[in-house]
Amino acid sequence: MGLICGVDEAGRGPLAGSVYAAAVILPADHSIVGLNDSKKLSEKKREQLFPLIQQRAIAWAIASASAAEIDEINILQATFLAMRRAIEALPVAATSALIDGNRVPPRLAIPAEAIVQGDAKVQEIAAASILAKVARDREAVELDGRYPGYGLAQHKGYPTAAHLEALQRLGPTPEHRRSFGPVKALLAQATLF
Repeated sequence: MGLICGVDEAGRGPLAGSVYAAAVILPADHSIVGLNDSKKLSEKKREQLFPLIQQRAIAWAIASASAAEIDEINILQATFLAMRRAIEALPVAATSALIDGNRVPPRLAIPAEAIVQGDAKVQEIAAASILAKVARDREAVELDGRYPGYGLAQHKGYPTAAHLEALQRLGPTPEHRRSFGPVKALLAQATLF
């Protein structure tokens, strides 16, 4: 059977910050109750599961691709890059990977299969989705401390009305993704004056 790692990402939609990915290899008898697609869990539940997954997994790794990398290679390629980095960072090498979604990142060193809604079907992918989401949310809180006034801790960088209003008022931070529509439009507007 070999060691299968589940891989998932978090943070494709926000206007600011990195995109995260995690890879997790679980033992058959991990006994972690409540693993599910991270979007179906409360923030409190994800925070409770985060250390449990880290303690009980055979191996886990979290990686990211920065806002600058997203702008350089696009969000899909940056997501694939974060996934590759997570798989390569595993302290115990996986023999294959199950990837959440409908596409396998190119240039993986191991065989992989994409599973649509894998985070609701495969325990390893669910565990990876939780690690990636918690790491991504923690980055948003950290960015909120560095760039007050945008409400990043609340909306986690997603394009909410409050975030768009703050962008209009304050302009983009160095962590805003310049290739994303609302930020791009704002920058284009700024160059008109």
